[in-house]
Amino acid sequence: MQEFWFYIELGLQHVLDINAYDHILFLTALALPFTFKSWKNVLLLATVFTMTHCLALVFSVYEIMVIDATWIEFLIPVTILATSLFNIIDLKLQKENRTIWFHVLATGFFGLVHGFGFSNYFKMMVMGEEDKLAPLLGFAGGIELSQVVIVLLVLILAYIIQTLLKVKQRIFIMVGSIIVILITIPLLYETFPF
Repeated sequence: MQEFWFYIELGLQHVLDINAYDHILFLTALALPFTFKSWKNVLLLATVFTMTHCLALVFSVYEIMVIDATWIEFLIPVTILATSLFNIIDLKLQKENRTIWFHVLATGFFGLVHGFGFSNYFKMMVMGEEDKLAPLLGFAGGIELSQVVIVLLVLILAYIIQTLLKVKQRIFIMVGSIIVILITIPLLYETFPF
């Protein structure tokens, strides 16, 4: 049981590590268009992200699928940029009958990319372990908890800015997405594979 908690803590640290802020940026971009009224959608997206992130870890740990780390490191900031750009484009398209399914599919794909990004480190952590399932479950639990914390912080910030400071949701989404894009551009440059 102590080992299980170790992997929960590892999952928490993986997402909340300020030096590895790519997860925080992605989750921020993902949560920007939502409010507390749509908390179920945000929870769904965070869960889809966790599940596909861990699926990529399973593929990698059990060597079902191995992907070049150079490309994965580049694709991670691409996913952040794409999510932020989608937020801005979606503001222009504002339809009344909006669905969450594009978000779900994109989040699932991006979760795979982020999972493969962490897979080499995770494989070293479980090297020599006979049972790899318990560490994967603990790690997934830690990721989910940390993602809920980040999403809650974004939703609280959205509430304060939109409700108390009376900033329109469109402005909040636009400015937040632009800030995430500006932070992501150096990551794209640093990880460009050529």
